[in-house]
Amino acid sequence: MSLDLLKQNITKNVQLNDSDLETFSNAFYPKTIAKKQFLLKQGEICKFEGFVTKGCFRVFTLDSQGKEHVLYFAIKDWWITDIDSFTNQNKSILSIQAIEDSEALLITHENKEQLYQQIPSIEKLFRIMTQKTLVSLQRRMISNLSQTADDRYLNFITKYPQIAQKLTNLQLASYLGISHEFLSKIRSKTVSK
Repeated sequence: MSLDLLKQNITKNVQLNDSDLETFSNAFYPKTIAKKQFLLKQGEICKFEGFVTKGCFRVFTLDSQGKEHVLYFAIKDWWITDIDSFTNQNKSILSIQAIEDSEALLITHENKEQLYQQIPSIEKLFRIMTQKTLVSLQRRMISNLSQTADDRYLNFITKYPQIAQKLTNLQLASYLGISHEFLSKIRSKTVSK
């Protein structure tokens, strides 16, 4: 598994000298995850922060009635984790499952903390990434509160066509917060326009 994609992702956010970039990249270890296999299950402690190099993951939770709620999907060049569980080392409320055969580069909590001490720019990197994640989640919350399901669906397939084609109706409906029957109606309306 190549580290080149990870290095490109990092250098979009911060500039590191070659030595620091190598040290940072080498702190990650590769993991191959088969379709439907879990990288993290709800109730476990998240021991990693991951960078997707191939495939697609869904990050979701199950409520007390067993209903699934998808927080986000992660494809190549995206990051995955349960940030609460990873940061605080408490039980995860999220599960991370591969939608297709996938690969990721993972870093442990301990290695990340060591890198903060070793390479100060790494803290800046993760601050920038955290800010981008918060902006994305804020936009999603506003969208869920202010847009119709039709608009949320159209925005998703327009913004993330490479993800939409990988998903089942159930997975996409769970992300949009609607039933798969309602999603089918939205898709039918969209096709007939």
